[in-house]
Amino acid sequence: MNQEVTGFIAALQEPWQAEISASLREVVHQAIPAVQERIQYKKPHFLKNGKYAAVISVSKDAVSFTIFNAAALELPEDLFSGPPERKTQKLRKGDTVHAEQLTAWVSEASASL
Repeated sequence: MNQEVTGFIAALQEPWQAEISASLREVVHQAIPAVQERIQYKKPHFLKNGKYAAVISVSKDAVSFTIFNAAALELPEDLFSGPPERKTQKLRKGDTVHAEQLTAWVSEASASL
């Protein structure tokens, strides 16, 4: 795991944001065992074979999780937004990270990367 990403999560002001971000990071590692992490544009990016697989973005009231290469995924429209090639879920304080389902989606989306 990249220390910059670890530092990013540790530096988050709100404990709920850090908790969700750490859970999402674990989802990516479960889905893509050889994932590469880096901070780019001040956000944690996750890559497989040098191609974007996912990104975590934190705002004041939400933690957004974007899955790239998502055109073939069947995602619930009430949970995800964005163009077909990248879908984003916004998680807010009190929301649950559905790790098992997210892991399956990230795994499926990144399979062809």
